[in-house]
Amino acid sequence: MERSYLITMCLLIIHQIDAAYWKEWEMFYLPGGIQLYLLFNIIVIPILLLGYRSIIKVNQTAIKYSYLCAGLGITTFTIHAVFFVFGFEQFKLPLSLFIMGLCLISSAWQIIETRKYRPEVELV
Repeated sequence: MERSYLITMCLLIIHQIDAAYWKEWEMFYLPGGIQLYLLFNIIVIPILLLGYRSIIKVNQTAIKYSYLCAGLGITTFTIHAVFFVFGFEQFKLPLSLFIMGLCLISSAWQIIETRKYRPEVELV
């Protein structure tokens, strides 16, 4: 589960870098523009990092964090698939599409790994 979480988390962070290039806040019509976008990332990225720490330390919140991270990956793919269907021009470069596709694949793998997760040490 640690490896799948790390990959999904990294893909989500890479997507956020790509999203800054595409000015994703404009796609969502966010009031405050980049400021609200940055605030979102100031909140979400530390949560993902705390989740990774939880998984490494094998504590009782590890599974919840893992599902949260996987859910964010699936949500990212789904939202952008809808944008794509509605003809938005952003995120159409090959690497942008590849990253979002990998978010979906990695998230699905992470859910499978989380479901079969059995910690080798007692959860603390």
